[in-house]
Amino acid sequence: MSRMNHQVRLAARPVGLPRPTDWERTEEPVGEPGEGELLVRVLQLSLDPAMRGWMNEGKSYIPPVKLGEVMRAGAVGRVIASRHPGFAEGDYVSGGFGVQEYCVSDGRGVIRIDPKLAPLPVYLGTLGMTGMTAYFGLLDIGRPETGQTVVVSGAAGAVGSVVGQIAKIKGCRVIGIAGGERKCRMLVEEFGFDAAIDYQADDVKKSLRELAPDGVDVYFDNVGGDILDAVLTRLARGARIVICGAISQYNSVVPVKGPANYLSLLVNRATMTGMVVFDYADRYAEAAAELAGWLAEGKLQTREDVVQGGIETFHDTLLRLFRGENHGKLVLEVADQQDA
Repeated sequence: MSRMNHQVRLAARPVGLPRPTDWERTEEPVGEPGEGELLVRVLQLSLDPAMRGWMNEGKSYIPPVKLGEVMRAGAVGRVIASRHPGFAEGDYVSGGFGVQEYCVSDGRGVIRIDPKLAPLPVYLGTLGMTGMTAYFGLLDIGRPETGQTVVVSGAAGAVGSVVGQIAKIKGCRVIGIAGGERKCRMLVEEFGFDAAIDYQADDVKKSLRELAPDGVDVYFDNVGGDILDAVLTRLARGARIVICGAISQYNSVVPVKGPANYLSLLVNRATMTGMVVFDYADRYAEAAAELAGWLAEGKLQTREDVVQGGIETFHDTLLRLFRGENHGKLVLEVADQQDA
């Protein structure tokens, strides 16, 4: 009996939060790799806020997922058959395998990983696109200097938690903005942030005045909206703002809210720059080496929120991102590593 590949395909363009009816669950026989291809058993999926943007039709930094296509997702897995010269059966790999249990790939964008050096979820987080985003966004665009004040929104999330730790490694004072007492405590006690602001309970502007009396030198923005506006009122001269994401806006059913306090950029001779991690693809190895070194030295802590349940729980697990329920990198386990 042939093996079946269970998949999740985009059935409709979501309006607001994705609904179960926006997905179609399909199955088909597992394909065999052709010449120059490999067959991967998908083990774990990366769930990211950016996925919501990929569902929308329209021009963006990456083409949208087409209706009827397997939902795009980064993943780690194990090669179970290969006719590709660069990969052998048994190799562990990461790549854009999509929300499915098996993937036939031509090897483009696929890299070998070593589960003996780090657990598989880490390759979706700190040693994956999450870590690359934090690394290049902060260091290349934010350009933090020793003694400066760095503020991070969405700080308890996958990218934000790494950004704050890198800023500490670089000798900065770091303030995280997150939702809830538990997340704020985690930022200080686990990740070494100097302070945390609970946007659910605190007055963000007032807290920034108290915690950053000389202004904010670097702001790494993952949420947009009101929090971006609040930070704009507290910029230091020459501040750099990194626009990485705007999760507060992704599921809005009204037009995206732009920054009302943008003239602060003029007054403070500040800059606001968008970043897309794919622009740094030729430097991923550089970032991975330094991030791995910091992990080995204990300077960088990694936290993954791994949810078990398989492909059928994809929708409910994805919504955890937009409800702010994840602590660190959100990963969906598709299959046990021992079963691959």
